[in-house]
Amino acid sequence: MSVLLHISDPHFGTEVAPVASALLALARSLDPALVVLSGDITQRARRAQFAAARRFMSELAPARPVLAIPGNHDIPLFDLRARLTSPYANYQRAFGMALEPSYESDRLLVLCLNTTRWFRHKHGQVSDDQIDRVATRLRRAGSEQLRVVVTHQPVHVTRAADRNNLLRNHARAVRAWSDAGADILMGGHIHLPYVRSLRDQLPDLTHSTWVVQAGTAVSKRIRDDVPNSVNVLRHAEASSCSVERWDYASAAREFRKVSCAELSLTRTQQPTGQPRAS
Repeated sequence: MSVLLHISDPHFGTEVAPVASALLALARSLDPALVVLSGDITQRARRAQFAAARRFMSELAPARPVLAIPGNHDIPLFDLRARLTSPYANYQRAFGMALEPSYESDRLLVLCLNTTRWFRHKHGQVSDDQIDRVATRLRRAGSEQLRVVVTHQPVHVTRAADRNNLLRNHARAVRAWSDAGADILMGGHIHLPYVRSLRDQLPDLTHSTWVVQAGTAVSKRIRDDVPNSVNVLRHAEASSCSVERWDYASAAREFRKVSCAELSLTRTQQPTGQPRAS
C-alpha cells in the first residue's frame, strides 16, 4: 500500500506550536511514502519563514520525498522589486529550484504545477501549455498508478463565495486532465477540506476524477471554525483509493481521523514506469 500525506497552507509565520508538534507525531506514525505540500508555505514569503518551513518538513519527512509548490503567499507582496525580478528566490532557497516537481513509483504518479503569477495578488492561473504538458504525461501512466495533479488554487469549489478563488482556466484543465486519466486533482488555498467527484458537476466525464482539498495544516488562520487538518491517501488496489481527513483535536493535542472517503477509479491501461522523483 502507498500512503501519501497531503499538507496545505501551513502559512509559516502564523503556525501554532502545539498543532505543528501534533502533525510531526502523526507523520511519524504514518510513515508516508510521499508528502505533498500544496502551497502557501509561508505567510509573507520571508526568508526566515521559509527556513522555518524547511526545518519543519525535514523533521516531518526526514527520509521521504517532499513535493512542494508555491502558493500566492509564497511570492513577495510588499517588496515590489523582488516580486518583479526574483519572486521565487526565497522559496527556491528553501525548497530547491523546481517549481513544478513530480514523483513516480509503481503505485504513484504525482504531477505538481505552479499556478502562481507575479502579476496576480491572490488568484491562480494555469496556462494551456501547462494543461497540455500534464495531459501528455498522464496518458503515459500505468494502470497500477494513482494519478494525482497538484495545484494550489482549487479547480472545484463547494460554496458560491469561493467561486472567485477558482483557478483561472480551470474548466479546460479539468476536462483535459480527466480525459487523460487523472484520478485526483489536489489543492488548497481556501482552507476548507472536502472530497468531491467531478462527475457530480460534469456527468459526461468518461473517467472518474475526484477533487481533494485540504484545510490549513498548522496555521492559526482557520476558516469557518474548521480546525487544522490534513489528508491521508491510501492506495492499495488499482481500482480504488481512500482519502482520510485528519483534524487537530485541541483538547487532546493530536490529529484524529474524522472521515474516510472511498474513491472508485477508472482503469483501462497497462502498468508502466519505474520509481523516480524529479
